Amino acid sequence: MTAVEVCYRFGAAPGEREMAAIDRIWEVYGIRRLQFNEQEHTLRVEYDATRLDEAMVEGLLRHAGLEVVERLTPA
Repeated sequence: MTAVEVCYRFGAAPGEREMAAIDRIWEVYGIRRLQFNEQEHTLRVEYDATRLDEAMVEGLLRHAGLEVVERLTPA
């Protein structure tokens, strides 16, 4: 397993429907952690890079209805 963390900035705060869809992302094999920061409008995702790639992770978030604005570089 190769753990990778990526951080995205999102636009509009996700509503109840989007949060329910994002919660189902846990069902995807390879997703290890999701961490929201509502004040900074960011979402950190840790995933197994042997199972998923960054484009797949971003696609999952967009499909769930999250308004992904940009990928942030690691601090």
